[in-house]
Amino acid sequence: MDDDTDRTDVAAPEAEREEEDAYVLNRQAVARIIHAVDMDDRARLTEELEPLHPADIADLLEQSTAFDRQRIIALYGDEFDGDILSELEDGIREEVIGLLNPEVLADAVRELESDDVVDLVEDLEDHQQEAILEVLEDSDRVAVRQSLTYPEYSAGRLMQREVVMAPEHWNVGEAIDYLRNQDELPDQFYHIILVDPRLRPVGNVTLGKLMASRREVLLKSLVEEIFHTIPVTQDEGDVAYAFNQYHLISAPVVDENDRLIGVITIDDAMAVMDEEHEEDLMRLAGVGESGINDRVYETTKARFPWLAVNLVTAIFASLVIAQFEATIAQFVALAVLMPIVASMGGNAGTQSLTVSVRAIATKDLTGSNVWRVIWREVLVGLINGLVFALVMGVIGVLWFGGPQLGYVIAAAMVINLVVAGLAGTVIPVMLERVGVDPALASGAFVTTVTDVVGFFAFLGLAALVLL
Repeated sequence: MDDDTDRTDVAAPEAEREEEDAYVLNRQAVARIIHAVDMDDRARLTEELEPLHPADIADLLEQSTAFDRQRIIALYGDEFDGDILSELEDGIREEVIGLLNPEVLADAVRELESDDVVDLVEDLEDHQQEAILEVLEDSDRVAVRQSLTYPEYSAGRLMQREVVMAPEHWNVGEAIDYLRNQDELPDQFYHIILVDPRLRPVGNVTLGKLMASRREVLLKSLVEEIFHTIPVTQDEGDVAYAFNQYHLISAPVVDENDRLIGVITIDDAMAVMDEEHEEDLMRLAGVGESGINDRVYETTKARFPWLAVNLVTAIFASLVIAQFEATIAQFVALAVLMPIVASMGGNAGTQSLTVSVRAIATKDLTGSNVWRVIWREVLVGLINGLVFALVMGVIGVLWFGGPQLGYVIAAAMVINLVVAGLAGTVIPVMLERVGVDPALASGAFVTTVTDVVGFFAFLGLAALVLL
């Protein structure tokens, strides 16, 4: 009985650890892969990498040192899959392309859909772009070059040219016969796009409905109720929003004449949404688009401007403090309590700011509800301010033995938290209205406002009440 209990106790933490590490590369597997590389055992390396998804192999390459990465690629050789390239981060991908044998690179690129090729080459140097484009078939090369002419971050860059379409007058039998007779179809597709004689999309038919219907049923009777076309120049962020908002699986892309030129699928749209979320988070933190695989110089360069901006705002706040040197000299307790007021205001402002920036990004904060949201944030700031004012008022009295200092910090706390709620909502809305990314610039402004108002309110009230 005791033995069984012991085995259960040992197994439970192991199971919890596996739950926590779900979808993370197994450390033992990584060790075996590196060992195979150390032993120069190509067969063993291939055996270890074979069951892994391309995304997992990409993670392995990203998490490896440059030395190990070079050895893995050299030994893996002809087995290198094009899907691995599409899963790699931009900086690592460029390095890997430079390490691959030209023949291996050519075979890997030919396996990819046109949208993956565009994603692969758009950030490369011109000579690297040409080297990859040259290995494509003529039709694929033309399609990729055409996609590269569209604006960066547009639907034209996101779409794939491989489209499954059918005339709107066909029936199910004709569509199935057409699909069976095709030599090549996209690896993944979810709809047959119905088009009119001018090649304009008129509806989507899901593969499920197609396969569940009799041959004589007309395709136009099976079209989905929700149907959206995407203009080729539409921003990819708006494309991702449309997919999320209307629960789309795929959507046809049209040119300026509303003619079908491509299709965007949900995996690409969700990748964009993930990138948008990550970008907002990074910008709110003032670290730009840097990642853990960036070099020291690149990371330093990305962070330096925002630290410089923060220094300027800190100096500005210090100038406010300098105006009350005499008051602080007489009441040293003010220097002890100042950081509390500033910190509470900064945190409250960041909370409102984060909610507002996210709401703007998801189009939930608009002109029709902006004043209601602002008023709500001000009320939240007021209520929190009153609660924490009571707490700090009591602490001020008990700590320094007099009620006046408690009154001062309590009043300053209310003022700063109300202003924080107001600034955290109004500033990103104003920046968005003038065409500036709220995630990029709001943080510095909100921090400055809460620091200046917090110090001015606290020290100003102290000068009035205590002197």
